[in-house]
Amino acid sequence: MTFSCFSKKSLTIRHYSQNPLQILHEETAKKLKKLGVEVLAVKCDMLSIDDIGNLVDVTVKTFGTIDVLFNNAGITWGAPTLDFPLDKWQKVFDINVKGLWALTQKTANIMKENSGGKIINISSVIANRGTPEFSHPAVAYNSSKAAVETLTKNLAIKLADHNITVNAISPGFFRTDMMEWVFDEKNKGALDFTLATIPAKRIAGEDDIKGLAVFLASKGSDYLTGAIIPLDGGMSAQ
Repeated sequence: MTFSCFSKKSLTIRHYSQNPLQILHEETAKKLKKLGVEVLAVKCDMLSIDDIGNLVDVTVKTFGTIDVLFNNAGITWGAPTLDFPLDKWQKVFDINVKGLWALTQKTANIMKENSGGKIINISSVIANRGTPEFSHPAVAYNSSKAAVETLTKNLAIKLADHNITVNAISPGFFRTDMMEWVFDEKNKGALDFTLATIPAKRIAGEDDIKGLAVFLASKGSDYLTGAIIPLDGGMSAQ
């Protein structure tokens, strides 16, 4: 679940899986409405081009335009590298790269007609590095995020004439559903190894990403495009 399409004082929330997130995004919408934000909650399967098209169409119909796109939908799949299923590799790329591209392309056309906009992608600190099998048995994930970083830079150049900036946040280890497995006691070795690689010596929480996301969505970042910004507690500085 994420905030995906922003208009100045409004936003669309979308998610790409089922049941539990349905409740979560509705609760988030209620909290935002109490803050005076106009909210539209839309279920969107990022494997479905029709759903992606509907997300953009409904957002524009409701709010009139899209000023900011925050591409945060992503998945991973864990399996031993030498036995990694090809269909799961394809699913990781279909959501993390193909789905992101389809939503970005459709949204960028709206932004072009609106004299500009901001696109924010989510990459990963491991996009351009290998990871040990015991701590990250998910070979497709790194490669998919490397593709996101290259796409970010490429689109920053290609969309600059339309006053559309494209940047990516490269998070380190955040406590998300995707990372929850390392907090299981039986995986303590993987957690200890991960913490040892982080100069800040902690796993990040949701509050750690908010400031950077708001900056990239604001006019303060108007001259910044094509950047891959690490948010990793110092990992990438090593």
